[in-house]
Amino acid sequence: MRPADLARGQGISTQAVRNYERNGFIPPAGRTPAGYRVYTEVHVAALAAFRALAAAYGHAAGGQIMNAVGDGELDRALLIIDRGHGQLLRDRETLDTVRKAVNHLAAGPEAAGAVGDAETRTIGELAHRLRVTPATLRKWEEAGILVPERDPATGYRRYRATDIRDAELAHLLRRGGYLLDHISTVVRQVRTAGGTTALAAALDDWQAQLTARGRAMLDAAARISQYLNLLSERA
Repeated sequence: MRPADLARGQGISTQAVRNYERNGFIPPAGRTPAGYRVYTEVHVAALAAFRALAAAYGHAAGGQIMNAVGDGELDRALLIIDRGHGQLLRDRETLDTVRKAVNHLAAGPEAAGAVGDAETRTIGELAHRLRVTPATLRKWEEAGILVPERDPATGYRRYRATDIRDAELAHLLRRGGYLLDHISTVVRQVRTAGGTTALAAALDDWQAQLTARGRAMLDAAARISQYLNLLSERA
C-alpha cells in the first residue's frame, strides 16, 4: 500500500507515517523501481502496536519499545514494558495509601496524626521514599503543601507522620497532572480536617486514570504480541 493508504487506515497524516519510519518506530518501507514507498501488513501491525504502546506507556517509551524490537532486542523491549507496569502498581499502592489516610482523617484529627511511621524522617529519607529529589520537596514546601518542623539544634527539616501523608498525597496528585496551587488547596483541606470533597473527587479521577491506563496496557500487549507473531511468521 501507499503511504496515504497506511496513514488513512490509522487516522494520521502521511507525514506522521514518514516520521515514525524515520525514528525507527515502524520498519523501513520497501521501494518501487521509481523510488516510491511501499508498505505491507507488517507496517500496519507495527504502526498499530506503536500507537497502542504510546497510549499505554507514553510516546517516548512506546518509541523505545519499538526501537528495541526493531533491533532484535526483545528483552530490552520487555524491560521497558515491565517498568511501566511497575509504575502503575506503585501508583495504585500510593492511591490506596492516600485513601487510608482519608479514612483516618474522617475518624478525627488524632487518628489522622497516627498515619504512617511514628518516627520523623529527613528530607533525604522522604525523597527516597517517594522517588523524587529533595529539591522537589523544597518546592512543595514553598507552595505550602508541606510544613515540616525544624530540628532546634541543627535547623534540619524533620517530616512527621502527617507530613509524610501530605507528601504521599501531593505526589499522587502531581502524577495525576494537578498543579501545585490545586494540590496545596487539597492538602490544606486534609490538614485542617475542613472537608474532603475535593480530595475524594481527585482520588476518583485518578482512579479512573489508572483504570484507563491499565486497559491501554492490555490493548498494547495484544498489539505488540500480534506484531511479534507476524515478524516470526515472516522470518
